[in-house]
Amino acid sequence: MEPIPETSEVLEELANVGEDGIAKDLFRMGRLARDVVPECVGLSLALFRYGLTFTLAATSDQIAGLDAVQYLDGGPCVDAAHEGRDLEVDQDELLGESQWQMYSQASAAAGVASSLTLPLLDTHGTVIGTINLYASTLNAFHDRLDRLAQLLGASAAKAVSNADLSFSSRLEAAEAPGRFADQRDIDVALGMIAESQHVNMATARERLRAAASRAGITELQAARAVRGLLSG
Repeated sequence: MEPIPETSEVLEELANVGEDGIAKDLFRMGRLARDVVPECVGLSLALFRYGLTFTLAATSDQIAGLDAVQYLDGGPCVDAAHEGRDLEVDQDELLGESQWQMYSQASAAAGVASSLTLPLLDTHGTVIGTINLYASTLNAFHDRLDRLAQLLGASAAKAVSNADLSFSSRLEAAEAPGRFADQRDIDVALGMIAESQHVNMATARERLRAAASRAGITELQAARAVRGLLSG
């Protein structure tokens, strides 16, 4: 599996600032997933700390037709794992409901027949992200859940099956470059505030948020205003 273009772009940006660990983890997870589930055609890693999603896919063409279909018909929500809901859905059930018919057929045409969402936990048991796996066969993850969770450092107890047959996490990954650029603008502004007001970064963030709230604008808008003012 290879990173989609947007993921490659963000991984390169992260490497440029000395953060290449995410790329190593992502590719390692991809190799391990394929070792356990040869039918695996995609993997998405969402990290809450960064607010970013990174995606590997067998080929870009394999899922190229999904985006438009999702906007037309919708689809099962990958947020089920975040909300603690257990969504058990298979393609036969989806095809039997007119609301999801076009969506399900598109998923099948794209070669995604099953998906698995695994929460990532830190040493304290706090959810810090999710791993979404996609396979070309209906029962690809059957009897392999515990092994996958162990190898990927995830929780098998809170796994969610077939909640994202549409590979919608790829849409999140496609937004990563823009989100990364926005965060970079905020970080630069925080550095400027910290330097000009002789405070640490935590205090700078508090002041930026307070200023944005008082002005009725977003933190990003305030950050860009700060950059324009202090760099002018």
